[in-house]
Amino acid sequence: MRHCILTLAAVALFVSPVSAADEGEWSRFRGPNGTGISRATTVPVTWTDADYNWKITLPGTGHSSPVLWGKRIYVTCGIGEDAARIILCLDTADGRTLWKREYPSETFRQHRDNCYASATPAADSDGLVLTWSTPKEIVLLALDPDGREVWRRDLGPIVAAHGSGASPVIVGDLVILTNDQEDMNLMPGDRSVRRPVGKSSLVAVDRKTGRTRWELERRTGLTAYSVPCLYRPEGGPAELIVTSTAHGITSVDPATGKVNWEVDKIFLDRCVASPVTAPGLVLAGYGLGTRGTLYVAVRPGSRAKGVEPTIAYQLKKPVPLVPTPIVKDGRLFLWHDDGRVECRKVETGEEIWTERLSGFYYGSPVWVAGRLYCISRKGEVVVLAVSADPQVLARVPLGEKSYATPAVADGVMYLRTLSHLFSLGGTRGNLSP
Repeated sequence: MRHCILTLAAVALFVSPVSAADEGEWSRFRGPNGTGISRATTVPVTWTDADYNWKITLPGTGHSSPVLWGKRIYVTCGIGEDAARIILCLDTADGRTLWKREYPSETFRQHRDNCYASATPAADSDGLVLTWSTPKEIVLLALDPDGREVWRRDLGPIVAAHGSGASPVIVGDLVILTNDQEDMNLMPGDRSVRRPVGKSSLVAVDRKTGRTRWELERRTGLTAYSVPCLYRPEGGPAELIVTSTAHGITSVDPATGKVNWEVDKIFLDRCVASPVTAPGLVLAGYGLGTRGTLYVAVRPGSRAKGVEPTIAYQLKKPVPLVPTPIVKDGRLFLWHDDGRVECRKVETGEEIWTERLSGFYYGSPVWVAGRLYCISRKGEVVVLAVSADPQVLARVPLGEKSYATPAVADGVMYLRTLSHLFSLGGTRGNLSP
């Protein structure tokens, strides 16, 4: 009976509706449930250096995005020379360092655009959870709000030609991390030589203790960098949505790790952008090289009801590879790696408009007050009004390249470049023309 009560309590946490950032919270990659949507009204349309609340130099470099809980902002960095990992906690009011933790590591080869701080942490009232890896170990680490270590797990070695980058998520009383590794034999090279094959899985650990609650073994294809989200079917429990090359789109019961439904054999290469959801739909894609190849909208199934998932529509290349889309007000906003932005009807995929912008992008857009904000790889923030007649409202240079996604909490936007962090907006943020 006690086990049943605890399970029901956990499931109740899973289904709490969150679609946009609450005040003071931007707790994971792209905010609550990864939607990228904020209710803020005090982020400026355009600005100059004089308008920042503060700007700090970080003690290392990185591509991870900042996360926030209350008045604390957490950001990770790495040191290129020795791969040391740094976790920084700042006061949101003035950027003052509240604490800094540094962990030794070791260098290894990875993609030239990857780094030693690419995974975004997840935060809650108990502190934060973060991950990093070397070929020898995948580290999953929990720190309390004052930076004290609560628990640390070594989830084993990883095979990943380009390095890792998947971020953890906190779901109720669980921390969930995707571990989709590489079958190196699928990479270009001498086919007569047998190369390493990683052991893939989906892992859920107890938020308080770090002990494994469940682990789902997965087939190995190519390393996935997407971050899971929750899909909430009408009248049913929440489902964890995971994407990978080997399994396509998978729905998992977050309480038990059991597979609800799956659409496999649809992704032939890497999943980098994260899945998003709409009423009655789950959307995700994959790609190769520098652009996406296929984007798919799926109508979820139900193993309990004997209903199989079906593909509602497909969008073929070019589609985004790295930037994760926005779903808002029945529309799907696709921000491409090469700067093109598409607005489509999310229910059908029908095109509404396309705007061609300059620049190349690894960061994902966020939605603030009817505008999309996205940082280009060279570090220029592009602000795009997304009405029926889309319009570029501003292009603001940050002075340094950036592969990160903005965070927004308490009406303030936080912009991360390779080695700096900016605070913009809030009470000073109503700077619209």
